[in-house]
Amino acid sequence: MTDTGAPSATGAGAGQASGVPSATGAAVGRRIGIGLMYGLWRPRVLGAWRVPSTGPVILAVNHSHGIDGPMLMGTAPRPVHFLIKKEAFVGPLDPFLRGIGQLKVDRSTADRKAITDALAVLAHGGVLGIFPEGTRGAGDFASLRAGLAYFAVRSGAPVVPVAVLGGAERRSRLTPAVPPLRSRVDVVFGDAFEAQEGARSSAEGGGGRRAGGSGRRTRKALDEATVRIQERLTAHLAAARRLTGR
Repeated sequence: MTDTGAPSATGAGAGQASGVPSATGAAVGRRIGIGLMYGLWRPRVLGAWRVPSTGPVILAVNHSHGIDGPMLMGTAPRPVHFLIKKEAFVGPLDPFLRGIGQLKVDRSTADRKAITDALAVLAHGGVLGIFPEGTRGAGDFASLRAGLAYFAVRSGAPVVPVAVLGGAERRSRLTPAVPPLRSRVDVVFGDAFEAQEGARSSAEGGGGRRAGGSGRRTRKALDEATVRIQERLTAHLAAARRLTGR
């Protein structure tokens, strides 16, 4: 695995190095997301203040709608770089998604470039968005891939669970992958936590570990981190459903 060797920054826009996903592009993507999501649906955002205002952060989002990524881009309080399946990077969407700082990932293999790019986002103090279930489904965090635990342990970045709820009651007549237009979609941010128990990140005044830092990356440590993450994500989803009545 290749380390970026880049200094940490208080924001993703500071000290961008060549090859690092564009923080400026992600900020443009956020503005586009705000316009589209609030124009086409009615997002209700709860707990956005729980996202640390500076430093590296991983948003772990449940995935049951085709708009979950754009919805987070438009409702998160900071610009987000999402890991997106390579199949989405087709035709004109390829340069567009790259231009707004999104990361292409090949889910069929250990995609070294995607891993390096994601770690670079965190090393530069940015926000990385991940769908830990790996694909769109029930959105219940019942089955997680190992990637989230790896990024959290490797970088030391805190994880913020995010529940996107609504639209499952009835689907759009245009496409079942998205909620009906102008329907309410709830986006609920949870408390930031550490993947490894006892670790202190920038969110807790501990400075955090940078990419290539001191997090234990043994198989046992990653398995334990995955279990801890799944417990926290599942608990947050249950709490979000109680809060919103969905």
